[in-house]
Amino acid sequence: MYSKEHTKHLAQLKDLAPEQLQAFNEFNAAVFQDGALNQKEKEIIAVAITHVTQCPYCIDSHTKKAKKAGATLEELAEAVFVTAAVEAGGAVTHSTHVHNANEKEASDSLYNRSNLKSLGQLGNFASAGFKGYQAFSAAATKPGKLSTKFKEIIAVAVATATQCPYCIDVHTKNASRHGVTSEELAEAIMVSSALRAGGSYAHMSNMINSYQE
Repeated sequence: MYSKEHTKHLAQLKDLAPEQLQAFNEFNAAVFQDGALNQKEKEIIAVAITHVTQCPYCIDSHTKKAKKAGATLEELAEAVFVTAAVEAGGAVTHSTHVHNANEKEASDSLYNRSNLKSLGQLGNFASAGFKGYQAFSAAATKPGKLSTKFKEIIAVAVATATQCPYCIDVHTKNASRHGVTSEELAEAIMVSSALRAGGSYAHMSNMINSYQE
């Protein structure tokens, strides 16, 4: 299903949807220009986001672009572990709705910070697993080849890609505490946006292949 040969079909988009293709290409090019974040940083973020979208074409393309921009394999591995930790956190924080669904006095708002008070229930019922998650999350964001500051930028980008409001809230605040600017976060989020679009774009190669089989 995921053959590099399929990507040749993307060339047909210039005839199938030329206006949309041009707009996508211009959007993508603008996102990856140097700004508050440089190209290397943006490509590292892109590799992290490709593991949210699980697009093998995007993983291949942006890993090679990140390498060309000077990123090391160690940096990329650390970035993807941030993705894994944020996705684990999304599952953990959303578990609050399981508890709140059975609580008559729980907030009617599905996404309310007060919901997080029920996380203690998860720790009580699955203490070993919960402690393991906490240790993993701490390890994923500790400084290494990448700084904690940059890992929190990645985390915010991943949180927007996973659409977890709790994760967005937590990691935006963490990023602020580490001195991340609004401009840096905005550019990281635009990388997330471009990669979400890019996954759909790249998978059109499979659509065209299936249609023409």
